[in-house]
Amino acid sequence: QVQLVEFGGGSEQAGGSLRLSCAASGDTYSRRCMAWFRQAPGKGREGVARIGNDGIAIYADSVKGRFTISQDNAKNTLYLQMNSLKPEDTAMYYCAAGRICYGFTLLYPYWGQGTQVTVSS
Repeated sequence: QVQLVEFGGGSEQAGGSLRLSCAASGDTYSRRCMAWFRQAPGKGREGVARIGNDGIAIYADSVKGRFTISQDNAKNTLYLQMNSLKPEDTAMYYCAAGRICYGFTLLYPYWGQGTQVTVSS
């Protein structure tokens, strides 16, 4: 089993920055791939960024050049540094984990409870 807890969300003005964290615990093998998703009100959940055990990061086009995913294996923590925030980044952000990377599909077996990010213009 894997447990994921996100924190670091909040309110920020457009152009600002926020850093999300996801504290992970449980079976290490089951979280070899980790990802960030988001869900805006009235919309489906979409992938934002993911990072595999090889350290290779993949980003959605909408956040490329603005967001950076990273992980600190010693601290069992996944991060999402969000810069140049836009109002359209407003959403609930979720951390997800799996033994393999499922791209930006919703097939990851483990999910956190989410943390809210609100960006005002």
